[in-house]
Parts: sequence; structure tokens; C-alpha cells
Amino acid sequence: MKDMSTPATPTHPLHVRDFQLYLIARFATIIGQYGLLLVIAWQAYSTARLTMDTKAAAAQLGFIGLMQFLPLFLLTPVSGWVADHFDRRKVAISAVLLQMICTGILGMATYEGWVSLPLLFTIAALLGVSRCFGGPAYSSMAPRLLPKELVPAAVAMGALVWQSGMITGPALGGYVYSIRPWLPHMLSVGMFIIAITATLLLPHILPTQADVRRHPLRQMADGLVYVRTNRLVLGAITLDLMAVLLAGSTALLPVYAHDIFHAGPDALGGLAAMTGIGAGLTALFFGFKPPKCDVGNKMLLAVAGFGAASVLFGSTAFMPIAIGMPVAFAALFLCGVTDMYSVFVRQTLIQVYTPDEMRGRVSSVSQLTISASNELGEAESGFVAALIGPVATVIAGGIGAIAVVALWSRLFPEIGLARSFDAANNGHKDQPQENQA
Repeated sequence: MKDMSTPATPTHPLHVRDFQLYLIARFATIIGQYGLLLVIAWQAYSTARLTMDTKAAAAQLGFIGLMQFLPLFLLTPVSGWVADHFDRRKVAISAVLLQMICTGILGMATYEGWVSLPLLFTIAALLGVSRCFGGPAYSSMAPRLLPKELVPAAVAMGALVWQSGMITGPALGGYVYSIRPWLPHMLSVGMFIIAITATLLLPHILPTQADVRRHPLRQMADGLVYVRTNRLVLGAITLDLMAVLLAGSTALLPVYAHDIFHAGPDALGGLAAMTGIGAGLTALFFGFKPPKCDVGNKMLLAVAGFGAASVLFGSTAFMPIAIGMPVAFAALFLCGVTDMYSVFVRQTLIQVYTPDEMRGRVSSVSQLTISASNELGEAESGFVAALIGPVATVIAGGIGAIAVVALWSRLFPEIGLARSFDAANNGHKDQPQENQA
């Protein structure tokens, strides 16, 4: 007779109920978040184009990115410390609630017809605050819900959900906006309600060991110290930072959709979704068959491929629209595939190398670099596009990303030495336990 006293050990993250709820919460949050961000970018650019030329309007996209980045830059040390010292579930819920309130206000403004650039900048800044606290709380929550041996597969599943949300969110946002401009905001509100409900069903995730003897400011700095002293983690994080900062082709999608392809928000949603489709399919594959060998060198090749795909996307401006549009879809798909490969390797290495009591702070550092590459990359792309034009900006950025790979492979040989996700087999001195604060 089968012994029912001892529950079977889960063999996959999806077998764990709490992780299922976690994925639902993350999926709903990302749909609402990225659908909203795309609509904000479109509203900012289309509002600016009423009174500005293409270059000046592109600069407004830069300001949108900057307003999202500044709160993340200023508050990241605090948000990581909060995630390590308070109930991560409550922190995540509070962050999503702030996003929901911001979305509701913008939806009302859109419905009533009083959307303006200052309002969009303010909403973007508040969304930056919410993402600053929500990101580390959610990221550091997942490893506490699973056995350690399931963490790499969980990273892949989390990435799959993330990218699936990035597919669904922008696509829904663009298509629904074309029906009624205020509808995507209400859709995002609904997604945030689902996310809050799923998160409420998770167990309380309290800090493991809060070192009360040390000053909070010193503890906040521990994440930066850990990343600085672990060269593998430092190299992986800064590689993504520099590559995406330069090759921020998606930041200028509103320009390509509006002024190069002469299309509307539905086409913008389709273009934005292609990156997510490529990334999502890659993450789905990794969820069942993650890479196991020579992961560091493969990450370098993936980032170089991301740069090449960005150059291809930028070059579609020189093609007839009938050819340029399909090529743009294909290039953005390749951007998603290559970006997902590098993201998966980077996130898995960070999770494996970081002790739990440090995960919130290290995750916040990682999020800062991600934000710097995304939001600050959007700002950089918008401002540079205002100077040299959007097409030159995209092409030069892709070439720059390829150059970064060549440089980082020499500056951080530890990346190439990362043969697997087992720290003991990589030949590094930097072990997860050695750099604890």
C-alpha cells in the first residue's frame, strides 16, 4: 500500500502550488505593466507630434524613459534593503497597488481628454517608484517557494512568464488602444487586481536573518559590495547593462511605427510583441531544457547576436515598407531570442551565486542595471535620436553592443570560464558563500 504520510518531492517548479500562484501574479503584473508602458510611450509621442517635429518628439520619449529611471536609480538601495527586511509579499502588493492607482488616474485622464506631457511624465515617475520596490520583492520571493535544486528551472519558467507578459501586454495595449484610447488602462487595472489577489494567497515571506547590529545604510550597500567583489556576477550584470543601453531599438518603436512605417498603435503593438514572442519561445524551451554547458561563452554570443539584430532592424528604414515591415518583425524576433538567452544565463548565475539573506539587495542591484539599460536606454535613445536621427541611433547602438561583447570578453574572462550553473565546477574563486556581508 502506498505511503501517503510523506508528500512526494516536487520534480518541477510547476508542481508547487505557491509557485503557480507566484507565476500568475507575475504574469498579470507584467501584462498590465508593459501594456501600460507602451501606451504611455505612444501617448507621449503622438501628443508631442501635434506641436513638434520628429526629432523633438523623439526627445519626449527620452524624458519618459528618464522619469522612469530616476526613481529606480535613487531608491534601488532602499528597495533591496526593504525586500530583505520586511515581508516580501506585502512589499510586492504595495508596489502593484501603486501601479493600479496610477493606471486608474491615467485612464480617467484619457477618457476625459486631459492627457498632457507633464501628466505622462508624473505617471512614469510613479511607475518607476512602484517597479523599484516590486521588482526585488518578487525576484527574491521565488527561491523561497521552491527547493534549491529547482531554482534554475524556476528561473526559466519565470522568464517564460515574463516574456509571455511582454508579448501579451504590448499587443493587447496597442490593439485595445485602437478601439478606445482609455480601454488599455482599464485592462491594466484588471490585471493588477488579479496580481494582488494571487499574491495575497502566497505565504508570508519574512526575512531569514536581518542583521540588526549593522546600520541599515551599510546593509543597503552590501548588495553593491557583493556584486563588486564577485567578478562573474559583476561582468554578467554590466554586460547586459552596456549592450541594452546602447542597442535600445525598442525604445524608438513609436517613431518607426508612426513616421517610418506610417502605421498606428495596432502596428506598434505588433512590433513590440515580436520581441516578446522570440524571448517567450526561447524561455519556453529553457523551461524544459536549460543550457548546461559553456553557458558564459554562449551568453557572449547571444549579446553579439542581439546587437546584429538591432542593426538589421534599424536598416529597415532604407527598405520599401512592403519589405521593411516583415524584416522589422523578423529582426525584433531575433532580438527577443538573443536577449532571452543572455537574460536567462545572467539571472540563473545571480540566483545561484547569491545567498538568500542577500537576494533582495543583489536583486535590487540587478534591477538597477536592468532599469539603466532599459529606461535609461530609452532616455539615451530618445535624446540621441533628437541629435542624429532615430535610424542612425538604432544602427549605431547595435554596432556598439557588438563592440561591448568584444571588450567584456577581455575585461571579464570569468564569464567565459562559466561552463555551467554549478559554481563548484566553474573554476572561480568567487563562491556564493565567500562574499556574504
